[in-house]
Amino acid sequence: MRAQGEPEPGRGTGADIGPVLDHRVGSSGGPGAGGSAFTVIVAAAANLGVALAKAVAGALSGSSAMLAEAGHSVADTITEVLLLTALKRSTKPADEDHPLGHGPERYIWALLASVATFVGGGVFALYDGIHALTHGKSPGNPLTSYIVLAAAFVLEGLSLRTGLRQATGRARHFRVPVLRYLEHTPDTAVKAVVMEDAAALTGLVLAALGLLGGQLTGSGAWDAIASILIGLLLVLVAWVLGRSNAELLIGRALPAPVRDAVRRELMSVRHVENVLELTTLVQGPGEILIAAKVDFRDISTSDQIEWACEEAENRLRAMLPAVRRVYLDPTPSRHDD
Repeated sequence: MRAQGEPEPGRGTGADIGPVLDHRVGSSGGPGAGGSAFTVIVAAAANLGVALAKAVAGALSGSSAMLAEAGHSVADTITEVLLLTALKRSTKPADEDHPLGHGPERYIWALLASVATFVGGGVFALYDGIHALTHGKSPGNPLTSYIVLAAAFVLEGLSLRTGLRQATGRARHFRVPVLRYLEHTPDTAVKAVVMEDAAALTGLVLAALGLLGGQLTGSGAWDAIASILIGLLLVLVAWVLGRSNAELLIGRALPAPVRDAVRRELMSVRHVENVLELTTLVQGPGEILIAAKVDFRDISTSDQIEWACEEAENRLRAMLPAVRRVYLDPTPSRHDD
């Protein structure tokens, strides 16, 4: 017997369906809400320690790239705190004042997290790099910075591995490539952790190259350029995450192949003549709303229409376990007017 929330084996409606559903089927170690929180906590702990170490190394060496990386880690730590807030508040149950639940609230906090990455990481790194480039700062002793960068690379790598493990587990569960999962998933917390940790590792490499260039040439320009590149990288990450969260806040429909499958499923219900209008909405990970104006057969009785609506809802929930709300409006077609 198939458990509630498990997709029916062999039944699908296109390659994009799994990431959009993203319903909860486990805890840490598998695709689930607990796994998201654990991934974010690991990332936050790593970023906090790394931020302090980078700040000390940057102050001692006078490296703009190291200070940019310190700002990057501080921004990432703030981001993780905001993502944890998003995960906690979005799970509050529906109530009389919020009948559709609090799922979309996670995207508000996640959007603020992308702003923190943009301002606290990207803008700061760009400013510090441009300031160092225009004022001709001389590089200091990079030994401490190299040690911190190596330690940070290990910690960030462990954090990225945790995020990728969760994303890979979900992608494997839905039988889609991990990149497609990250592109379409409404769980932007995991997407943010993976993207920010990947950007962090790239930033560490850029910082190391900037320090090495300054050490070999005696010019602080390499360090400043590294800081600017780190800033541009963080601006790009913030833009991608901000766009994803804004799209979900505005209201994202199910992909076209999934909408077509929903329409076909409704049309297969007895007494249904036509689906005049179909609205689908992704409210959050594992939360899908479906509403439709349905033309029933004119000879159908009120009891038959009621049972047809019940059958339609059961079919949709069986096809898409992430469906939480189904609203069907019996509507006559225009030619019946």
